[in-house]
Formats: sequence, structure tokens, C-alpha cells
Amino acid sequence: MPYTNNITGQIADVEIKELITHADPRGFFREVIRVTDEFFSDGFNQWSHARNFQGVIKAWHIHRVQTDWWYCPIGNIKVALYDTRPESPTHGQLMELYLGDNYPAAVLKIPPGVAHGYKVLSAEAHMLYITSRTYDPADEGRIPHDDPAIGYDWLAGHAIT
Repeated sequence: MPYTNNITGQIADVEIKELITHADPRGFFREVIRVTDEFFSDGFNQWSHARNFQGVIKAWHIHRVQTDWWYCPIGNIKVALYDTRPESPTHGQLMELYLGDNYPAAVLKIPPGVAHGYKVLSAEAHMLYITSRTYDPADEGRIPHDDPAIGYDWLAGHAIT
């Protein structure tokens, strides 16, 4: 069954890997990424951990060549993505999804050229992210969180359905 929980929009080349959790009375085991995963074909260069508190918004961030893989093992976040790639069939489109404790376990793959950010919904959230390249200031890009060309409202809540 494909990961569809609370996703709006779709961006080309953004992938979500559903994770399998093996739980028992002692806790659980969850494999996140293997080097042999097709999903992980861009390769590993850096692993980072961020701890953030409720209401923190980190947006917009973008890379020219780096791929990111995001996993939120503790807490809950709202993720927004925006396709800036002129050659992409989804250029100019937004995508929103949720990761964390209250959602199916998954890893999000963010390709180069897709602006990304998140908002912490829980008291705190931990983000583990692997990148295909080591930190390089020349590959780091920022777009203002309130850029009118994107038009995303980071303060909006869940849609009423």
C-alpha cells in the first residue's frame, strides 16, 4: 500500500519509502535505509541530527546537487516541498506531507532543486537526515519562508475535511 497519509500535491522524483516496524513487548526495530536500496542510489556522505522545539519552522532550503533523505523518529513535523526545477514536469508545484510518531513510518527523499522545509507540530521533534554530499556552502541555498512566488503559508493548520 503506497504512503498516502496526509499528502497534498506530488512532485516528480520525490520519493517516500515506507518503513517496516518489528514490534514486540520489549519495543521495536525499524530498518531505515540500506546502501543497496534503489531509493538510496545517490549515496551517503553525511548523517546529521537536529532537535527542534514546537512551532519551529525551518524553510526554505535548497540544493543544486545534493540529495537529502529525511526521517523523523521522535515527534511530528509538517513538511513542505516546492519544485524549482525549470525542466521538471512538476515545476512550480507544492507538496505537503507529515512525518513522525503520529504518521506511518517513512523516509522522504528530496532531490536537488526541490526547495524544502518543515514545521514542528509536537513539543519537540528530532530530524535525522542523510545527505549525498558533505556540507558545501556553495551548494546551500535559501529562499525566504514567505516568498510570494511560492505562496506557502507556514502558519496554516490542517485542512478541514
